Order: sequence, then structure tokens, then C-alpha cells
Amino acid sequence: MTKSATVFSGVICPSITITDDDGNIDYELWGRHLDHLIEAGIDGVLVFGSIGEFYAFPLETKKQAVDFVVKHVAGRIKVFAGVGDTNLAKVVDFAKSAEKSGVDALVVVSPYYFGPTPGAAKAYFGAVASATDLPVILYNFPPRTGSDLTPGLVAGLAAEYPTIVGIKDTVDTISHTRKVVRAVHEVKPNFAVFSGFDEYYLVNRVSGGSGVICGLTNVEPETFARLNKAYDDGDYATAIAAAERISHLMAIYDQADLFISAIKGAVKAKGLPISTLVREPAVQLTDDQYGNIQAILQ
Repeated sequence: MTKSATVFSGVICPSITITDDDGNIDYELWGRHLDHLIEAGIDGVLVFGSIGEFYAFPLETKKQAVDFVVKHVAGRIKVFAGVGDTNLAKVVDFAKSAEKSGVDALVVVSPYYFGPTPGAAKAYFGAVASATDLPVILYNFPPRTGSDLTPGLVAGLAAEYPTIVGIKDTVDTISHTRKVVRAVHEVKPNFAVFSGFDEYYLVNRVSGGSGVICGLTNVEPETFARLNKAYDDGDYATAIAAAERISHLMAIYDQADLFISAIKGAVKAKGLPISTLVREPAVQLTDDQYGNIQAILQ
């Protein structure tokens, strides 16, 4: 089976990008975090998704970081590179670099600020898909991009471009994701549809989706791996118990000015001595907020 025909599924962690208090990447601690994800049973890691602050790092820094992650993971799990930008040339440049580094797939968010029309979106994603042999996973996040990848648009892209093989649908209603699943599976049955919200794992799978790409996997990857295995094994009591824990943990997202700060705080509270810094512009995590996160985890 070629890479372009690969079916991705399960639980993918959009990794936080771990830095020191000055905003420089801390590769030692990031490596420890990646090892934890792998040992916990996560299926893959996404570098420079939204929670990885893709918008805040220089392109050359991101290229070096992707190269590090691929080498560190060394084939133990899948590695996806988030190559989103408002500038198509930069997206293509990053995509080609990530391909050389050896990633398993690209994750491409819609251009933001001027949310593209369906025609512009088709041209944009088509240009990225045509520039590389790697599988491409679309990333739909309307509150951040200002546009929606509709079920019909996703199905059209999947039908036209063989390497467009999946989508992360970060829409806070499962009905949108379910409609994407039904539309795209008519033209490409092995197309992977992931939900971007942690608590949608079960309903995503029931609707024919492939799993989740979600932030709390940084915090308790074991819980998500247990949920995924239990669902696949038909052990629904275990799956429900894991889903209940995830539902409880969702409150972590509300404990900071920006959800990235909250997730970094939770990773720190779990024992990895990371900086909770989020690159500017940002309001940093406070001691009171960190205390609230610790209480939720306990």
C-alpha cells in the first residue's frame, strides 16, 4: 500500500511545542514528552497544529523542529506536520521540507484572515496536494479561519486529489462531522475523518469517523489510548469510563486566557517540568489558574 492510500485512524496528539521561559524550543523536554506519548499508546503526533503554536514560530525553526521530531520518534508512531500559513509559497516550502524530513502526512489548515471561498479553497488545497507526494489531511477550524470546509467541498477535494486522505474537523457539533463522513465516504470510503474535540471520540466513531486529533492527549494520553483500544475491542464499559474521565478533564480548557496555556499547565502538573510560556501575543498562565488545573486533575 502506498503512502497516498494510507488510512490513518485512532488517537493523534497535536503536541504542544515545549520551550524555555524565553520562547526557545526545549528539545530535551520535548523528547521526553514524545516518549511519554509513545509509551502511553498514542497512534501519532501532529507537530505545529494550533496547540503547537504554528502561527508563532519562524519557518526555519519549524523545519528544524519537524526534523527533530521525526528523528526522535524514529518510526514508533506516525508523525504529521502542520504546514498551515496564509502564504501558499510558505506552505509549499514547508511541505517539501517536511517530506524530506520523513513525515507520514501533512495537515493543512484553511488560509485564515480572508477565509477562502469554495473555489479558492479548492485551488489552495489542490496546489498543496500537487506539490508533494505525501498524504494530505485537511484541517477545518471555522472559528479561527473564518471559513468552513463543507461536506460537499471535502468530498470534491477527496475525489479530485488522490493524496487528500483525511480531515480534522474542529467544529463543535458532531452533525457537521457526520455529514462530512457521509459525503466523503461516497467518493473515497477509506477517507479518515477525525474530530478536533476531545469529547467527541465515541460519537465520531459511531458516525463512521476515524478518531480524534485533540489537545488533552498531551495531558492523559493513557486515557485516550485506553478509550481507543476498548472501543476497537468492543469493551464498552471501559470505553465509557475513559470517556467520562475525558469529559471531566474538558474543564481544563476553561482555566486560562488561551487553551494552549491550560494544556501546558496540565502537562506540567502531571510531572514534566516544562515552562508554561505561550509565545506572544498571549496572556500567560497565572498561579491561581495553575492551582485550578491541579485540582481538576486530582
